[in-house]
Amino acid sequence: MQAVTISLTQVSQVQDFVNLVNQFPFDVDMVSGRYTVNAKSMLGIYSLDLSKPLQVLIYSDDCEELKSALKAFSEM
Repeated sequence: MQAVTISLTQVSQVQDFVNLVNQFPFDVDMVSGRYTVNAKSMLGIYSLDLSKPLQVLIYSDDCEELKSALKAFSEM
């Protein structure tokens, strides 16, 4: 399992994120506080507090391509 912290502040970012993670065959979760949702679910992501940083949990050891793509969503 790998973890990456990102920030989603706009609707278009949520859509781009969901489209990105759906391209990969492994499971991806998103954590905000004590809540965990499937990161491939747009509705699940909208149920989280998007004003805070989000942790993306990637359940694969071969995920460098996804981790590299997630840098676009990383906090500045």
